[in-house]
Amino acid sequence: MTQNNGTLDDYACSQGLILPLINEFTWSVEMQAFLYLLGLLYCFMGVAIIADIFMGAIEKITSTTRKVYLSRGGSQEPEMVEVRIWNGTIANLTLMALGSSAPEILLSIIEIVGNNFESGALGPGTIVGSAAFNLMGISAACILAIPGVESRKIKGLRVFAVTAVFSIFAYLWLIIVLVGISEAILDGLALTKDGQVDPNVLAKWVRQASLRGLSGEDAAKLAAYK
Repeated sequence: MTQNNGTLDDYACSQGLILPLINEFTWSVEMQAFLYLLGLLYCFMGVAIIADIFMGAIEKITSTTRKVYLSRGGSQEPEMVEVRIWNGTIANLTLMALGSSAPEILLSIIEIVGNNFESGALGPGTIVGSAAFNLMGISAACILAIPGVESRKIKGLRVFAVTAVFSIFAYLWLIIVLVGISEAILDGLALTKDGQVDPNVLAKWVRQASLRGLSGEDAAKLAAYK
């Protein structure tokens, strides 16, 4: 948070999507930091409560069973067996992933709605960061949790194979978009010999970038970076 500057109608912290609700120009930076930290801790407590309820709901859903009657032949009574409706691995990949990703998805939706349906810095950053943590942080924690003298085997190999293939494809596609396509668009911007951008070339490049799915704001940012 920066120091207060500007006028009463135009100060550093006046561009938030929801906050500030009132004019905070006369407040000290320390007071603003304390109140916002208090609100952040309150939100964290709410997320913790919701997470506990969510985990209990997952256990309740995945423990649901149904009765299956097996014929034993002849005049014998059929044998009744209870089987789980949800496969444990599938439940992990759907319910857990949906619940843990819901906050960042909602955050991205809130930002894009408040930003005229153009991507901002917060939403994509949280989604990419979460995906990177899932790949690197969680994998490292799972490996370190196993004692050195023990080993583990993957029980549902087919489910694991499908998950691994699509996960690798998602990360490769992310690399292609960020490093390949974006850099290719950026390198296509031609400069004049004196280091100044030709306005006609710039306008043509922005139109081409828009056809490739970039918004006008993103194309302008890439042009400014170049």
